[in-house]
Amino acid sequence: MNLALVSEVPDVEMSELTRVASALQKQITRDFAPVWGMSADIAAFSSLTDVPVDYWIVTLCFSVPDGSGGHRDADGRPAAFVEWTDDWSLSASHEVLEMLADPWGKRLIAGPSLNPDQGRVEYLVEISDPCQAIDCAYTINGELVSDFYTPRFFDPVAADGVRYSFSGRIKHPREVLKGGYLSWFEAASQHWWQAQWFTGSTPAFVDCGELTPDMSFRSQIDARTKRKPQKISRSDAGRNFEKAKRSASQAAIDRGKQFKAYLETLSKQSKT
Repeated sequence: MNLALVSEVPDVEMSELTRVASALQKQITRDFAPVWGMSADIAAFSSLTDVPVDYWIVTLCFSVPDGSGGHRDADGRPAAFVEWTDDWSLSASHEVLEMLADPWGKRLIAGPSLNPDQGRVEYLVEISDPCQAIDCAYTINGELVSDFYTPRFFDPVAADGVRYSFSGRIKHPREVLKGGYLSWFEAASQHWWQAQWFTGSTPAFVDCGELTPDMSFRSQIDARTKRKPQKISRSDAGRNFEKAKRSASQAAIDRGKQFKAYLETLSKQSKT
């Protein structure tokens, strides 16, 4: 599978796109593929017209009207749209991982409902939503990337020594962390429901109503979900991530200068 990272935002330079694409590639290969058994190659492109025809496109935009969830391109292939913010690499990671785990946005896994008034339901596979808060994120090469749950997230009961999310912050099956949410379909009501933890001390159950069956469930759910904005500057975790990003950027600059000087030395030696 091939993915293309492209920006429609003029202020985002190719060097920034390349850095984020490199971080996402490392996350896919090192962290995601061993857990979920699926992989992809991702590369940055300077424009949409440069993208080969067999690539799925991840586009950085000024705004995404219905949320940056699962979408399609004009030919019906999976695509992702990411809204440009200070921490857009986090959103890009979130969407890329969810697109790999469920390209069509309709994958369901059965399990007991979080709502005690309901029985067995079908959960939508959105591997980053329950742990999407910035406090669960981590950095790769100084770029912020999203946490994600593992296939064991839907286990019937908790067990010792099981990893339910990559970061380890999710401690038991179907847990929703603060800032996240989890969506499911209940056959009895024919409605979609969510456990949302955007405010308050515990998650709240929200009736999302009916969804159109022939469209991406993920896209429709994202359009109905009011996410709490994640801003890097508003938390201690955000400040730490910014510090890590500056440190990684400076290290890259220093290494680049050192290697450039080395190439100049080789060039001089070849002329003597």
